[in-house]
Amino acid sequence: MGDAEGWSGTNAGRERAVLFTLATVQFTSIVDFMVVMPLGPQLRRTLAITPAQFGLIVSSYTISAGIAGVLASSVVDRFGRKATFLGLYVGFLIGTLFCGLAPTYPALLAARVVTGAFGGVLGGIAMAIIGDVFPDERRGRATGILMSAFSLASVIGVPFGLFLGTRYGWHYPFLMLVALGLPILAQGVWSLPTLRDHIGKTKTSAWDRIVETYSHPNHLRAFALVISVMLGTFMVVPFISPYLVSNSGLTEEQLPWIYVGGGVLSLVGSPIIGRWADRYGKLRVYRIIAPVSALMMLALTNLPKVGLAIAVGAVSLLMVSNAGRMVAAMALVNNSVEHRLRGGFMSAYSSVQHISSGIGAFLAGLILAEAPDGSLVNYGWVGLIGVASTLMSLWFAGRLRPASKAPRPEVDPLADLIDTVPAAEAF
Repeated sequence: MGDAEGWSGTNAGRERAVLFTLATVQFTSIVDFMVVMPLGPQLRRTLAITPAQFGLIVSSYTISAGIAGVLASSVVDRFGRKATFLGLYVGFLIGTLFCGLAPTYPALLAARVVTGAFGGVLGGIAMAIIGDVFPDERRGRATGILMSAFSLASVIGVPFGLFLGTRYGWHYPFLMLVALGLPILAQGVWSLPTLRDHIGKTKTSAWDRIVETYSHPNHLRAFALVISVMLGTFMVVPFISPYLVSNSGLTEEQLPWIYVGGGVLSLVGSPIIGRWADRYGKLRVYRIIAPVSALMMLALTNLPKVGLAIAVGAVSLLMVSNAGRMVAAMALVNNSVEHRLRGGFMSAYSSVQHISSGIGAFLAGLILAEAPDGSLVNYGWVGLIGVASTLMSLWFAGRLRPASKAPRPEVDPLADLIDTVPAAEAF
């Protein structure tokens, strides 16, 4: 049985089963990461922490994920993708449980470090699975569907998590995610292929693999791209909710609507942008969407007191443009790496991505200050830095080159799936 040639028939069902599992795992990990940011006003109030301490809660996850990604990049290609992915998910659920049980700020900080160490690598392995299972002509669409998990998290996960946090306390969203993650783990055991074809293709040591991953010219270009994207984004995004409450006149109870609006628009837009990337070129689509993202960063970080509708519109446009440029960027990056190095590279890429995000959140926390009336100051300067970093990413995206054409695996990576996957057809 060869690689699937389209979205119909048995192979299409199997591809959908893989995407369904990857997307649901991504959903829980993204909600876990995102829900901390809109809980910012409550966390600052109940734990009596400063903007810099809140920024550290966000960055602790990402920096831990970055360090874990560096370590993982040297070993992940020695194991099957399924075993690696599900093992990381188990660790992520344990870390999330610790978050839900944390009684103090130091305990929450430590729990975020544990969660980030496992959850941060999940995204890289998911992208490696996408690269192994889907050929180039369908990879953009598959990436767009996977990125839709971000939108669903915004539409469903984060608002419901905020509801639980507002009504019962900030611990409850994390406990909800653990309960949701257990059946998803069982689904992954059933649906994911083992994907072991890459094992043994490279005989280098762990140290040599790290050197190869972090010194390859094309990899360095990809790292430069993700640094410029994530540094700018995460200087702005973690502080959107605190700014809207402190400066733009919204209440904590109105915040879920912000994420519902942005999530709905991103949910519709991400798959469409993925198809555009496949049809018109990934670089061309990125060059169109990234400046829109920069413009919305500038608008949002200078937003005065406004009504709920305007705030929802501004955040929604930023979210859909951020999601769209990530779809195009991830498809570009996935095309730039050889099959034999994909698992290690994507772990390294995830590492650089998270470290850049953590540095961005931490730097923004240092730049921002709290006025006597409780409002945040200097957010406009943070936005300008985000805009500059985003515009710089356009040059790095143009420098990225496709990987040398390597033969795809002779063995169908989905061959070990069962022949019927009725649960996936609904996806």
